[in-house]
Amino acid sequence: MNDGVNGVALAVFIFFFVLVTVMGFLAARWRKAANEHTLDEWGLGGRSFGTWVTWFLLGGDLYTAYTFVAVPAAIYAAGAAGFFAVPYTILVYPLIFTFLPRLWSVSHKHGYVTTSDFVRGRFGSKGLSLAVAVTGILATMPYIALQLVGIQAVLDVMGVGGGENTNWFIKDLPLLIAFGVLAAYTYSSGLRAPALIAFVKDTLIYIVIAVVAIIYIPIKLGGFDEIFASAQEAYSQTNPATGAPRGSLVPGEAGQWTYATLALGSALALFMYPHSITATLSSRSREVIRRNTTILPLYSLMLGLLALLGFMAIAAGVKVQNGQLAIPQLFENMFPDWFAGVAFAAIGIGALVPAAIMSIAAANLFTRNIYKDFIKPDATPKQETAVSKIVSLLVKVGALVFVLTMDKTVAINFQLLGGIWILQTFPALVGGLFTRWFHRWALIGGWAVGMIYGTVAAYGVASPTQKHFGGSAKEIPGIGEIGYIGLTAFVINVVVTVVLTFVMRALKAPEGIDQTKPEDYTADSGDPGVQVELPPATAGSAH
Repeated sequence: MNDGVNGVALAVFIFFFVLVTVMGFLAARWRKAANEHTLDEWGLGGRSFGTWVTWFLLGGDLYTAYTFVAVPAAIYAAGAAGFFAVPYTILVYPLIFTFLPRLWSVSHKHGYVTTSDFVRGRFGSKGLSLAVAVTGILATMPYIALQLVGIQAVLDVMGVGGGENTNWFIKDLPLLIAFGVLAAYTYSSGLRAPALIAFVKDTLIYIVIAVVAIIYIPIKLGGFDEIFASAQEAYSQTNPATGAPRGSLVPGEAGQWTYATLALGSALALFMYPHSITATLSSRSREVIRRNTTILPLYSLMLGLLALLGFMAIAAGVKVQNGQLAIPQLFENMFPDWFAGVAFAAIGIGALVPAAIMSIAAANLFTRNIYKDFIKPDATPKQETAVSKIVSLLVKVGALVFVLTMDKTVAINFQLLGGIWILQTFPALVGGLFTRWFHRWALIGGWAVGMIYGTVAAYGVASPTQKHFGGSAKEIPGIGEIGYIGLTAFVINVVVTVVLTFVMRALKAPEGIDQTKPEDYTADSGDPGVQVELPPATAGSAH
């Protein structure tokens, strides 16, 4: 690692950072609406994006700094087990093809901005809606923090901010500046900013990964045979902290349950995140969503190539204490300074785009399903937008505090904890899209049990560096294999929900009012009907 600042790389990085900053502010004028003071306009881009804008937006939303930093870092640290992200992004697209068009249609028909809006409208329950909203906000916070960790990793490798003994303010000043700029253009332009910037972000990613990193680095390292041989030798070395081999090129039999359950659970959880739904609802038609589920797997191909960088970092002799610095350091070591700056810009912008969408999504949840439902039911669209803008800033501040006060090496584990939480909203959201059979109180009960089990189980997982929240895998009750805690909690959630539904129906517990109709789930943008605000819930539905 360089002791000083890499001036050339920093200059290139700043150039692209300034470029996307200007684009972020100019985005406020892109497809400018007659009335910009509504959540439809600020928070969903006017629900006007076509196939390619949606594709870039969803790609920028789902393939983040986590993709660039954490996935190869996991492979660098432990081997092929880190590849779980590749099969789960393959599994997810057939899954979302079945339900995202239905969610878009009913949301378009009724003017729903968030998943909680739909849950409230479907089940007539503000309590269930609140549970989904709070879960979404909690799960999103560490995800935003992980994006800021990605930016900080790049800045560290470029030598910006000084060493570990530097005054904390000077050391973190570059990250504070990046945060301030992100907050400003998100506040000004809403979802249009990340939608426009995503074009630059994805172009840089494809240049760095598909064209250069997969061709240039393997040639310099002697080919993939040499890369895999070096990785195998490194993984066979004993880890002093655990007394076991560092990792393996192929997951052993003992790790196969963990690998499979983590991939499946992550696939189920991905489009439960508020930012995924926000990007989805911003599209202009049901057909746009269907087309995107067929072309988004192109990003999975890129992800598989990107994951190989973890092996390349080992073969290149990269030595870092924090595995999340491995890939930025690989770029620093292998590329000319000017192209290292391009690669660093790809990572940095790859953090800014999803961080902006995530903060908007979390703010929309607070505004629509906490502020309007419980604090100010008569809030006007202009007031909703103003509150959402402020909350989007507060969400970013919370993520920044997390990054500046917590150990960066555990950021991925807190993001995985968020995955455990958000998966517990699956029965209410996806189940509600296909059936009204589940009872609203049963869904709340199943959600609560899943959340408690998942959090307690994750708290009890230790690692060589952490006493608690040291991972997301634990023994599956009744099976004895080690598996993903989130999927176990989800199964428990579903079982409790089904059992309680039978109980509630036997007791003739009151049902909420379903504000949707069967034809709403197949409606398209050209169909008759208008978007309407959610009517105030009756006293009987506040459960």
